[in-house]
Amino acid sequence: MKKVLIANRGEIARRIIRTCREKGIATVAIYSDADQEMPYVREADEAVHIGPPPVPHSYLNIEAILAAAKKCQADAIHPGYGLLSENESFARRVLEEGIVFIGPTPEVIGQMGDKLTARRIMQQAGVPVVPGGDQPVETGDEAVQMAKSIGFPVMLKASAGGGGIGMQICRDEEELRQAFQSARGRAKAYFGNDAMYVEKYVERPHHIEVQIAGDQAGQVIHLLERECSIQRRHQKVVEESPSPFLDEETREALCQAAVQAGKAVGYTGVGTVEFIVDEQKAFYFLEMNTRLQVEHPVTEEMIGLDLVALQLEIAQGKPLSVAQEDIHAKRHAIELRVYAEDPVTFLPSPGTITLYQAPGLEHVRIDDGVETGTKVTPFYDPMIAKVIASGITREEAIQGARQAMQQYLITGIKTNIPFLREVLEDERFIAGQYNTWFIQERKPKSTI
Repeated sequence: MKKVLIANRGEIARRIIRTCREKGIATVAIYSDADQEMPYVREADEAVHIGPPPVPHSYLNIEAILAAAKKCQADAIHPGYGLLSENESFARRVLEEGIVFIGPTPEVIGQMGDKLTARRIMQQAGVPVVPGGDQPVETGDEAVQMAKSIGFPVMLKASAGGGGIGMQICRDEEELRQAFQSARGRAKAYFGNDAMYVEKYVERPHHIEVQIAGDQAGQVIHLLERECSIQRRHQKVVEESPSPFLDEETREALCQAAVQAGKAVGYTGVGTVEFIVDEQKAFYFLEMNTRLQVEHPVTEEMIGLDLVALQLEIAQGKPLSVAQEDIHAKRHAIELRVYAEDPVTFLPSPGTITLYQAPGLEHVRIDDGVETGTKVTPFYDPMIAKVIASGITREEAIQGARQAMQQYLITGIKTNIPFLREVLEDERFIAGQYNTWFIQERKPKSTI
């Protein structure tokens, strides 16, 4: 592998460029009109313009991206996360052009991208799944019938969904009927697929995911878990590893279930198996993400392994360079996502960054995509950086994160840094006693 085109933008493009450079692999960046001056474009060995700002005309334009790869003679494409990273058609087209796709096979992406198909495969593999239907519900009446059979409350979900789109908790028949058409409409608009299904809603759950890696020889290992329960609108904001909620017995069972899931689909590459864990520590398969996760640095800092380097090795057909017995939690790591958004309403705050000064602290890693003068546009996800603090103990990691949040200076736009500071001072977070209702139930301080 000599040259990799990165089919993405911002901080993840910069992060992939960094590892490729360490491995002696040349990189190609792609950019829209809005991203021409972004740091990642400058840092890549080559850069190709692919279209106007709206993603359908640039970062989701498969043919434009393939044309860029062929123009630069890239022999591999790394999709990053989001955008086309879990698009079965894109992966297939990449392979048809004789280019290596740094990720699993198109078949696995397709299977795991459909939530109902994924549920059925996991059930057959003996991985616990949340009670619910295995077929789409076509009408509100069918949804109600299914809900009654498993008991309210239920979660209404889009089969092709992701990012919380088309998801809604329904606590009674009336609420479910009202939600059905609107959720179905959103699913159709976002995914081109309006298939919906109903599953039992697990009250006050933890959202815990397990990092896995599989090579082309069929080996699959786990890289331990991440606690991802601090979310707003089903989007993660703070992650940490190891999870302060799990005991060793549950951790081992959860990680083995993830390996089982990976083997069931013949997973190749780096991926994530997500679980819902209830208050009694019973866990259920939620979904499999067939790509690198936003929060992958938490695992990297915890176990001391470069996951992008692992992806590159696997894509070149090399066996896993690490064995299961070598995977241990060497440090505790916490990641905070810094967004260009109002810290109270969580609404995006586009504009020009007039001053950008990231903290420079030992054991605090900053993965960012911006600098002073960068224009944060309304066209893309408002996440601008990730702060990953680690320590020998959880307390050390929290302290490092606090120091980083106090030193971080961004002007010209609003950011969620004041909110992140509050999280780090919250008694429930400090005690490690929080779940997915943390943000809804918190009591904001007047300092925001």
